[in-house]
Amino acid sequence: MATVRVYQKRQLRLDLLNFKQRQMYDLGTAGVDTVKARLAAAQGPEDSAAKPLTVRYAKWKSRQGGSNRRNLSFSGDLLRNFQVRTVSEGRAKANLSTRKDRIKGRANQAIQPWMVFSPLNRQAVLEKAQKTVEEMKSRLLIERKLGGKQL
Repeated sequence: MATVRVYQKRQLRLDLLNFKQRQMYDLGTAGVDTVKARLAAAQGPEDSAAKPLTVRYAKWKSRQGGSNRRNLSFSGDLLRNFQVRTVSEGRAKANLSTRKDRIKGRANQAIQPWMVFSPLNRQAVLEKAQKTVEEMKSRLLIERKLGGKQL
């Protein structure tokens, strides 16, 4: 009985299956929106209640017309300036846009981490990524059949 040897010259490369920059921007924006919603609801990094404010600051904030919860929205600048700053094909980075807010954000980050994804935030971004892949799937199959990327 004869034997047959099969050699495969090329390996399957999945690293070429990247999101485009626009798709990464949409994913990053979805992540930032979920973080902002969590912070507006005064939730911490584990989707539980955020750390309480100090008694003195809570009283002062209440007198000024704000709520006495840690929701990072007394003036509104901190969350308004938290946005996607840089995007590449494989990564989207969010940060605060002004120097003053970066200093305030760092101080609040030392009290309790807030620029992080909670489990619910991760789930929301994962669902958005799955929708993006589903939208790409039919186009990728057509491009493969036609012999590459078509404009």
